Amino acid sequence: MWHITAPFEKAQIETLPKIGLTVSSTGGVVRVERYGCAAEFRRTPEGRFEMTQPPCVLVGEQFTRLWDAGYQKFLLLPDGKKTPALAGPLASLRRFTEELQTALNIPTYYNEALGSTCEVTTYDRVKGRPGDVPDQSVGASAPEKH
Repeated sequence: MWHITAPFEKAQIETLPKIGLTVSSTGGVVRVERYGCAAEFRRTPEGRFEMTQPPCVLVGEQFTRLWDAGYQKFLLLPDGKKTPALAGPLASLRRFTEELQTALNIPTYYNEALGSTCEVTTYDRVKGRPGDVPDQSVGASAPEKH
């Protein structure tokens, strides 16, 4: 679901509240939420809607990106901070994504059906190659210590 580029008709977006998703609209931007997750759509000049924020876990009111660092999944915040992606929020993201895909008639592909797919992935551990220090490759920083 991360690379959906096809626009959606207004009628498709209007069906989302009927399946229990919370939909808010402001100035041509439609935000869809449920289970602590969200996605965002923006109206195009033709009156259709394109997905500008793929489904993600919300941290506070902030959108995140799911990152697989090779040894653990993290949620990346817009300011570069990272937080571990725990089982509960990942299960909620999967459920939200499935409901949204079904409502918008988006096909589910094999790799997505197996589990959480990540927007950002860094697996390389060979010293000297890009990705050998995962935080550097995505610009992440550890949460501040208390």
